[in-house]
Amino acid sequence: MLYQHIKPFPNDFLWGGSTSAYQVEGAWNEDGKGLSVIDMCDHPAGTADFTVASDHYHRFREDVKLFAELGLKAYRFSIAWTRILPSGVGTINEKGLDFYHQLIDELLLHGIEPIVTMYHFDLPYELEKTGGWNNRGTIDAFVEYGRILFEHYGHKVKYWLTINEQNTMILHPGAIGTPKGGRLPSGKELYQQNHHMFVAQGRTMRLFHDMLPHGKVGPALNMTSMYQATSRPADAIAAHNWETIRGWGFLDLSVWGRYNPLFWSYLHERGIEPVIEQGDMEDIQSGRPDLVAINYYSTATIAASIGDASDVTARAGDQQIMLGEQGVYRAAENPYTEKTKYGWVIDPVGLRLTLRKVCERYGLPILITENGIGAPDVLEADHTINDTYRINFIAKHLEQIRFALTDGVDVIGYCPWSVIDVVSTHQGYGKRYGMIYVNRGEQDLKDLKRLKKKSFSWYQEVIRKNGRDIGNSDQAVTKE
Repeated sequence: MLYQHIKPFPNDFLWGGSTSAYQVEGAWNEDGKGLSVIDMCDHPAGTADFTVASDHYHRFREDVKLFAELGLKAYRFSIAWTRILPSGVGTINEKGLDFYHQLIDELLLHGIEPIVTMYHFDLPYELEKTGGWNNRGTIDAFVEYGRILFEHYGHKVKYWLTINEQNTMILHPGAIGTPKGGRLPSGKELYQQNHHMFVAQGRTMRLFHDMLPHGKVGPALNMTSMYQATSRPADAIAAHNWETIRGWGFLDLSVWGRYNPLFWSYLHERGIEPVIEQGDMEDIQSGRPDLVAINYYSTATIAASIGDASDVTARAGDQQIMLGEQGVYRAAENPYTEKTKYGWVIDPVGLRLTLRKVCERYGLPILITENGIGAPDVLEADHTINDTYRINFIAKHLEQIRFALTDGVDVIGYCPWSVIDVVSTHQGYGKRYGMIYVNRGEQDLKDLKRLKKKSFSWYQEVIRKNGRDIGNSDQAVTKE
């Protein structure tokens, strides 16, 4: 489609940045914080763990000052469940509660909209010991946790996200860490956990609307489009299989409160469908999100399964994420896209396509809560970090967001991953995403000094101009 005029970013566009509690805060056992499943995972040898991370817990005022200098309009962060409720239930930890009061107040003082993720992978370990999400008691624990957050922070925070990347937790459980002993849940267990999360999310969003009728709440899922490898009809079926199982099957439950028919057929065929108790579907359907948050990194290209074990391969550089499933689909290469050092496909146009599909399917405002490129950023002798690759990556994705806006998609904000360096779950500090450099190594904490990367001043200017110079001018005719 050719456009004579490309829409600008809205004046109230939420230019932001993202982090998660366990990857940025550190202070893993300070001020009454309890253990999470992340704290108890086995970590790859030689990489940083999460005990100190970027020490944001002790340096949040310094960091927020930098966020304000960057010009952020929004900051998407997660609250560590175990800072508020060390055991996941029971007595509130007042010091943990106070920390997030201080962080939110500091953001508001600098005119930055807080966007709170309630749960970003770090389930309280005490709940995990009693079955975690396999145990229906965790549903009640999550709803009560939500009630506490809404009661204490709801008058300060407008935007809320329930569960980060539920589809990643279910489809790739090893991607967020390996439990002690190395055993990952079975497929049957995972999809029962998934069902319980949806019941918890539905009940929590219903509670949110009762308590905070003027707020906005929604899920945050890792979404992407799938390309078929060729025009062969079998490849088209395989691509639709995986796009549905990986994405629509999760978002349909979040937004419409029902199991996608193809998704359910997939579960039933494999004998891994969940037990659904009376009232569950009503609870899921009662949530009714106000927005959809998506984390977008790359697309995938899909070919038809050939029905044997060769359908399954590991993604280059990431043994925790397996691609392909026997009898469902197999991964294929896309000659029209590039890749990062870590084997992730770089596809800015795929973001536009994904936004169009999500908009067309659900008709809700879309907040982009993660998008970024991990790289082994180099601190030069003059203390500069010349991350031009990050600038190019983000610029190309922002250009496609403008095209999506012109397509009619209601994109309300962009919060790239990440605003400051965080611990990458499997590559530690060897794989950095931030626009603010944290001076530390894997084990050597050095001075943890904050340094502005080249991308910092570039993004600062993008925000100042509200993205006016991104992509073609308003008078240009664009080509696809």
